[in-house]
Amino acid sequence: MRHILVTGGAGFIGSHLTQQLLQAGHRVTVVDNASTGSPRNLADVADHPQLELVVGDAGDPDLIDRLIVGIDHVYHLAAAVGVRTVIHDPLHTVVTNIMPTHAILQAASRENRRGHDVKVYLASTSEVYGKNASHEWGEDDDMVFGPTSRRRWSYGVTKAIDEFLALGYFQQRGLPVVVGRFFNVVGPRQTSAHGMVIPSMVEAALRGGPIVVHGNGQQTRCFLHVADAVAAMLELMDEPTAVGGVFNIGNNQSITIRGLAEMVVDIVNSASTIEMREYVDEFPADFEDVPHRVPRLDRLHRTIKARPRHTLETVIHDVAKALQAESMSGAATKPRQHSRNGAAVPRSAAASLKANSR
Repeated sequence: MRHILVTGGAGFIGSHLTQQLLQAGHRVTVVDNASTGSPRNLADVADHPQLELVVGDAGDPDLIDRLIVGIDHVYHLAAAVGVRTVIHDPLHTVVTNIMPTHAILQAASRENRRGHDVKVYLASTSEVYGKNASHEWGEDDDMVFGPTSRRRWSYGVTKAIDEFLALGYFQQRGLPVVVGRFFNVVGPRQTSAHGMVIPSMVEAALRGGPIVVHGNGQQTRCFLHVADAVAAMLELMDEPTAVGGVFNIGNNQSITIRGLAEMVVDIVNSASTIEMREYVDEFPADFEDVPHRVPRLDRLHRTIKARPRHTLETVIHDVAKALQAESMSGAATKPRQHSRNGAAVPRSAAASLKANSR
């Protein structure tokens, strides 16, 4: 049994990871400020005796210094989420992506120097490739970003800095780190609030409203079920040869966004129409999209055995089922929240979570 710290553990991917870690018998401490995640994502494990949910900011060095004591693995998932957040709040994006990463790496490195081995998983993103023109992206391909005047690139640039920080701590201080670049991870608990394409389309289809496709609809993406992403993360952290490595984590089966919209209509059995819109209808005039985003997975497949088990049809079906269940049941009961010493935090603390913004 390990003691594992998950930052952003009340978020979409973090909550699925937390559940898997608890099922495997580990003790899990989650730190989350609920700026984009929610304690209700952990409702299924709210009463688990091995779970501690800390209301706080992963960018708070004092908090992280306290939480890191006795920790074996850290999964650092806390970050700015969604294209809308990046476009409309670039300052939040920069601070949220860089400051917590540095605090965690610094604290983990200090623990290692004290003689307690801590391994860190850094969640990165396909956005670090920027607008590289290659049809498929490999881990050693160039990063190609637009000018700093176009806020679209702030997310990819800051996550690239996170990677440089993590690899720097590995190379210079011997901190064992693993970097995983997610490519469009999707599944239950992901919301449309921040511009995520499949939840947005499925919500529209369930309502019978128009499904919006921007541009010409021929841009391609690949989608990975969250369960498959979690399986890859767990195996990478247990694989000694993965330390110091950077890995694409995704599915290399691509689909056009127009084709995705048509698939959603079919699977949901919706009367929705597909509405084509220009990017300028929703984004700034200088917004740039990436035409293709397909991962090369050779390195990942040489390193671990995990492979995607869920089809895109299954992904869409699971998202639709979760959204329907949420709509029928209303807001889920919030799990207990704990302070660092394990004492119950009053329910009213949930209302103040957003005040702890990163």
